[in-house]
Amino acid sequence: MRLIWVLVNLGVWTAILSSIGIVLSLFEWRGRVFRWIAWIWSKIILWTSGVHYTVRGLENLDPKGHYVFAANHESAFDIPLAFAGLPYQMATISKIELRKIPFLGWAMIMARHVFVDRRNHEHAVAALHKAKKSLQDNPRSILIFPEGTRSLDGKVHEFKRGGMILAMEAELPIVPVAMCGTSRVVTKGSWSLTPARVELRVGSPISTVGLTLKDRKPLAEQVRQAVIELKSAWKDDAVSAS
Repeated sequence: MRLIWVLVNLGVWTAILSSIGIVLSLFEWRGRVFRWIAWIWSKIILWTSGVHYTVRGLENLDPKGHYVFAANHESAFDIPLAFAGLPYQMATISKIELRKIPFLGWAMIMARHVFVDRRNHEHAVAALHKAKKSLQDNPRSILIFPEGTRSLDGKVHEFKRGGMILAMEAELPIVPVAMCGTSRVVTKGSWSLTPARVELRVGSPISTVGLTLKDRKPLAEQVRQAVIELKSAWKDDAVSAS
């Protein structure tokens, strides 16, 4: 029953808030209004799901800065957790199929999110170049899930390098972000939902200034290891508190 309640709220509030955001964005082309729309939407989804969250590590960041946030991905609730917990205007690098979803896709287009066709390498490369220019014209942060898909075993898998290349070309610091406990709420392919306490842990920014394409693989692994360390620290704290 809770899952049905959440899905109903997801559909209703996505339609309502997306429509409001689309109308308001007609008067504000940079998409900044969607920062607040995404924050409200995320809060509603987490609240209706019975998910309580905390955020640690924001003191590592400049409140006025722009970053590429690189997070592990283990649940559909990683996205609302990110938008609720990170107080920045963010765009995502998302699969192109999301463009076609009524309301959600329209709002993402107006919010200047980046869409990538993962089945077409040339299109993906072109999309990253377009994203770089968009960030130059309209500075903001980017949220990426470098694993490319949700983890089913809770492990942080290999990070793909497309987002790293974007960060290097735009000379944006990469911030490791650990989504902790979201797999307890719901996992990929599951139709059950369990209220839980989750946490978003933010690491220290990793500079990309001066890096080149040959650095993309070690950079991806450095970011991945930082995310793993953040998750491990969360687990250690949970054990100490129990």
